[in-house]
Order: sequence, then C-alpha cells, then structure tokens
Amino acid sequence: MLKDEVAKAFKIIQDGGIILYPTDTIWGIGCDATNTEAIQKIYRLKQRDEAKSMIILLDTDNKLQSYIAEVPDVAYDLIEFAENPLTLVMPGARNISPAIINSDGSVGVRIVKHQFCEQLIQRMKKPLVSTSANISGKASPQYFSQIDQEIIDGVDYVVDIDQHSMEIKNPSTIMRLAPNGGFEFIRR
Repeated sequence: MLKDEVAKAFKIIQDGGIILYPTDTIWGIGCDATNTEAIQKIYRLKQRDEAKSMIILLDTDNKLQSYIAEVPDVAYDLIEFAENPLTLVMPGARNISPAIINSDGSVGVRIVKHQFCEQLIQRMKKPLVSTSANISGKASPQYFSQIDQEIIDGVDYVVDIDQHSMEIKNPSTIMRLAPNGGFEFIRR
C-alpha cells in the first residue's frame, strides 16, 4: 500500500504534476522543488501571491547543504532536539526553482518525519514542495475531510493514505535562522 502510493505519487511528480498528500503536520500540496512550472500550478490552485513562498521538505538533514549555501551549525541541533515539526527559514537557497526562493534568497526547509514523505523524497532524489492544502486566505485543514473540493479536483493525484485519520495535526513551528546562528520565531 505505502510502496504503491509512493510509486504513484513519484510518477505524477516526475511528469511535472502536483499531489495532495499527508505529512507529519497538516495535509500538503506538493511537487518537485526544482520544477518551476509545477510550482506555478500550485500558486494558481491556491490563488496565492507568488511573493508568499512555500517550503521544501527533505528526508534527512544530511541533504541540507545541497540546498542551503551555508547551514548554520545550530540548525542541526535545532532539528535533532525539536519536539514538534520545525521549519527553518535559511538564506542562501540553491539548487531549487527560483519560484520557491524568497526575495531575500532564503527558503523554508523541514526535515519531515513521515514514512510516505521520506520514501517519496528518497525516490525523487530532490526536495518536495509543501504548502497547506487550502485556498490562500482560508483556514488550513486539520484533516482530509476539511480540504476544499476545489483543491482535491485541482491536483493531479490525491495520495490514498491517512485520509480517514482524525488525529489533529498542527502546522510546523517556523524559525528564521541567520548564518551566524541568530534566530527569530515566525510562527510558534
């Protein structure tokens, strides 16, 4: 089941499509973080201003240096000891589509702890875009049954895992991290 869903989602992403999928936080809409056209499809579906960036998911912190020019040492400690899912916004984004890089050159990165996401990212050998499964300005859905039909109809594939889960999951904590290790909370 898990293997089949990973394979189906991978094929859609490889072909430039966008998926609706469960994460360790809330349901997300995602695609290949190096595919500008796919990223723009997500912006259109969410009716979201392209200046409002989305984040990328990685399966392991070993890959951070591939996508962030200078990873502050403290980033590894924060990831290791975070009790809740943590998104780190760091400058020096690279090797991803410019459409997902903030105007200041930063990108939000979360090391995801969810079997489906980990296996998909391993298959992709690239980061996975993640943004909440809602139309911009509307509340983020806490579970699948709260996702707008417009979002479900607008993606190329809906992952068939955790759709009946009623476990309440919250968005990640977001911290902006400077190269010198300085930080500020954006969302707790």
